[in-house]
Amino acid sequence: METNQEKILEKAQERVIETLARNMDLYGITMSTGLLYGTLLFQDKSMTLDEMGEALGMSKTSMSTGVRTLMDLNMVEKIWKKGTRKDHYEVNLDWYQNFIDLFSVKWRHASEQNVHSLKKSLHELRTLQQSEDLSDELRARVELSISRIENGLEYYLWLSRLIDAFESHDIFQFVPKKESDS
Repeated sequence: METNQEKILEKAQERVIETLARNMDLYGITMSTGLLYGTLLFQDKSMTLDEMGEALGMSKTSMSTGVRTLMDLNMVEKIWKKGTRKDHYEVNLDWYQNFIDLFSVKWRHASEQNVHSLKKSLHELRTLQQSEDLSDELRARVELSISRIENGLEYYLWLSRLIDAFESHDIFQFVPKKESDS
């Protein structure tokens, strides 16, 4: 039988797990993968896919997909356990690094896609700009579009430097992990 203290502990952990899962969902991580991450966070030992599935009431396939996503983001790692043939997984407890990995991967991917689209459009517009039979009105619209795209490319260069600052941990020079007590 569960004691009152155990119920309080379980409720507190469930609240954190659900909140983490909802927050991760905002950034493109499925709710079930977020729940998996939160569940692993509160374990005092590594877990197998079967144990995860049992804890969350989900299929082994769902757990495998979730673990793969979390491993790609460096939020979970596979560990070797002596005497067992099953894979075991545990959460990376460095929340700062988890944030950096999650956002850097997503920001860099989105940024690269957007830069590709902007450069392609810029090339097309510059070719169009060279047309001699372009009306003055259309030329003005093309030039405005070129200017706006160039401004966007400047932003993505800045964003790339910001991502680099996260990945190199230079960001902590500007925003320390912990405020000093002085």
